[in-house]
Amino acid sequence: MTATPSLWPSPNPTLYGTKHSASSGHYLASSAAFALLEAGGNAVDAGSAAGMALAVLHADEVNFAGVAPIMIRMAEGETVSIDGLGVWPRRIPADIFVREYGGEIPAGLLRTVTPAAPDAWITAVRDFGTMSFADVATPALRLARDGFAVHALLADGIQKRQSGYRKWPANEAIYLPEGRPPRIGERFVQTDLAHTIQRMIDAEADALAAGGDRIAGLEAARAVFYEGEIADSIVSYHEQHGGYLRADDLAEFRSRYEDVVATRWRDFTIYTCGAWCQGPLLAEALLILEEVGIDGMPHNSPAYVHTVIEALKAVFADREHHYGDPAFVDVPLERLLGAEHIAARAAQIDPDRAFDGLPAALFGESQDLPDPISAEEVRHIGEGGTSYVCVVDRWGNAFSATPSDGASTSPVIPGTGFVPSLRGLQSRPDPRHPSGVAPGKRPRLTPNPAIAVRDDGSVMPFGCPGGDMQVQAMLQVFLNAFHFGMDLQEAVNAPRFSTWSFPNSFAPFDYLAAHVFLEDRFDEEVYAELERRGHDVRRWAPFTRDAAAVEAIYRNARTGFLESAADPRQPAQAVVA
Repeated sequence: MTATPSLWPSPNPTLYGTKHSASSGHYLASSAAFALLEAGGNAVDAGSAAGMALAVLHADEVNFAGVAPIMIRMAEGETVSIDGLGVWPRRIPADIFVREYGGEIPAGLLRTVTPAAPDAWITAVRDFGTMSFADVATPALRLARDGFAVHALLADGIQKRQSGYRKWPANEAIYLPEGRPPRIGERFVQTDLAHTIQRMIDAEADALAAGGDRIAGLEAARAVFYEGEIADSIVSYHEQHGGYLRADDLAEFRSRYEDVVATRWRDFTIYTCGAWCQGPLLAEALLILEEVGIDGMPHNSPAYVHTVIEALKAVFADREHHYGDPAFVDVPLERLLGAEHIAARAAQIDPDRAFDGLPAALFGESQDLPDPISAEEVRHIGEGGTSYVCVVDRWGNAFSATPSDGASTSPVIPGTGFVPSLRGLQSRPDPRHPSGVAPGKRPRLTPNPAIAVRDDGSVMPFGCPGGDMQVQAMLQVFLNAFHFGMDLQEAVNAPRFSTWSFPNSFAPFDYLAAHVFLEDRFDEEVYAELERRGHDVRRWAPFTRDAAAVEAIYRNARTGFLESAADPRQPAQAVVA
């Protein structure tokens, strides 16, 4: 480990505690999680409460009926992932976007997959939590019903996406309540969403009053969403407006438990989600960099930035050529993470010259790439931005989740306050692509929560928003902390860089060959040297959202302390005791 002096102080110092800790994309969500921890709930109860609260607090970035991939590590060592990801309706023609829409996935109902987040939170609490649905959903209910002060991130997001909200009256009523974007400090209320959550709480109460136990209550709350009056509203709207979601799609949906991918890196085991999302890229990038060797490279030096960028190009190439829903696609993950392939990808990295574009597949079929464009031609403006929550409790249980989905490119179901997951925009329109559209198939997801466990028993759940930036930011923060030896908050604060030399995960899948973005906090020689090595270098503003916020909690087995770090752009996101 190379020690690095403190160069990036923050108004957010690392927070320390010995009992439990929660960190999320908004301090009110973290506070909700902390309240449940103080009341005796475990990390899963608290994390699920914060996740639902984020669907209210980050309403333009996290949808109550969106996606919610979750990773849980129990104190005794069991580690599981819940995909929290919907599937394409069973009746949608696989070739509809190629045949009828010129290879585009249009805004609107046609990008809808089954809403997964409500089921994912309930599944996690049912199987690993201790509390009721009312316990974990009440913070979200109160925030939706009573409102909260509009924060800068929400105000900015709605401002940028207001043209999308204006396409549908129900969206406009929520996000532009006075015909304009809400201003910072104004109260933001989501009455219809509060009614949806209350219906689920009431259904649980009825089941408990009839003599049901905790599990029966949770299942009753789930049933009213997927089989009851809420489901009826979703299906009716789709039937009336040309959507494909039907009652059996909802009634038969369940989030899936998926095997976690466990990868050794030095004295850590890194747990990522499977190839139904981009999670394994983090592990592959760490292995490639270990094979290349980054010892002796100063932090954020030209050599280090170049090497990491080239390693990232390699893993994004493997994602492009191989990744898709493993229930439909044979993803050769064991081979991609195997020593032979890691060595081959490492050997491709020229220490003095950037690879021009995206590398081909080293085995199997290489996918055709779209024509590259410049940064000035990018059409993708994003659909929200995702959020993140992690919790570690007093018993050592750890929770990591990355809820997502916005509301500006698909209609709110009138009376419900939510958009059924629009995550279909991450599938490729061509069904022949590994991540192409097919009935019952999951899109290839960008959100990917992770947990790192050290051989001494230390545990760190970590993750972030940011689409294709997620793995890139998580990789840099992890190396900042555990290769360069930074304090955890400093590791989050440090300047970041990125490559975009691959097709974007979101429709319309723009491809910026050779483009590299760096925050405007690097030494001038870094920009110049990267240009000399063949990178097309662009600059981001300091601490830009585009570089992705990262949050982490590290329970240090050696010291007994919990260390919490969060995005320095939004204060008071983590709480510890």
